[in-house]
Amino acid sequence: MGHGPKSNEKVVFVGDSRVKRGSGYQVPPDYTAYPGKSEAFIPNFLLKEWMVGCVVLVGFLVWCIAEPAPLGYPADPTNGAFIPMPDWYFLFLYQFLKYPYVSEQYVLLGTMGIPAIMFGGLLLAPFLDTGKERRFYRRPIASSLMMLTVAACVYLTVVSWDHYQHELEENGQVPEHIEREMKVEEALEKGLPRPNFMKKAAAIIDADDPIVETVSANCMGCHATDLNGQVGPALLGIGNILSTEEIAETITNGKGGGAMPAFKDQLSTDEINQLATWLSKQTQE
Repeated sequence: MGHGPKSNEKVVFVGDSRVKRGSGYQVPPDYTAYPGKSEAFIPNFLLKEWMVGCVVLVGFLVWCIAEPAPLGYPADPTNGAFIPMPDWYFLFLYQFLKYPYVSEQYVLLGTMGIPAIMFGGLLLAPFLDTGKERRFYRRPIASSLMMLTVAACVYLTVVSWDHYQHELEENGQVPEHIEREMKVEEALEKGLPRPNFMKKAAAIIDADDPIVETVSANCMGCHATDLNGQVGPALLGIGNILSTEEIAETITNGKGGGAMPAFKDQLSTDEINQLATWLSKQTQE
């Protein structure tokens, strides 16, 4: 204790021997011990957010490994029948941009305006929503906007996928990754080796033949410019499967209930014979 009002006097502190001095690190009180104080953002809150983010990321990676993205054929700019589709998490935006008020002359609004409003709202959310209440049912505006956004994304995703399936059915198309699986299963059932889709396609034989003009006008729309197949099957290697007479019969009368149209009314007999002869040369090793 101090004696007198002078600051230079010696101060003696008197302790109580009955109170034992603690040893080691003294843990400070939790933030709840201080009324009006909240949890420290760094490191407490940030660490919890990182842990949740890591769990979500691991779950997403496991999902991607279990269900990998389908692999189609190499891009072909001449394939007018191909239906482009984005990844599943962009399907809602893909469908959104189909509506007239955010496309065509309003495409700038759909591609830049609406996303800017959405991301701007996320950036301003901490400054606009400053209430202390954390129960979602006591935050009607924020909760309503969140549920409306989730519902809109789910609805647009479902509509986009249904529209894609309808287009496939209407055009009689099979998605490329499913077509690959079917070809692999067919080859394995026949005891053939698994087809290598990464193998470079064989070149067209006798590409300077005058009959190629007829092929370009009548065949490449379905069988692709490289004859590797598009809507119809590949013609490269057809000479290994069918004879010249069989090819001529198919060209003349068609096949598959109209899938392969008949050309007897569009091409002369000489043109059909020349075309069948040229296609019979398209063999592969």
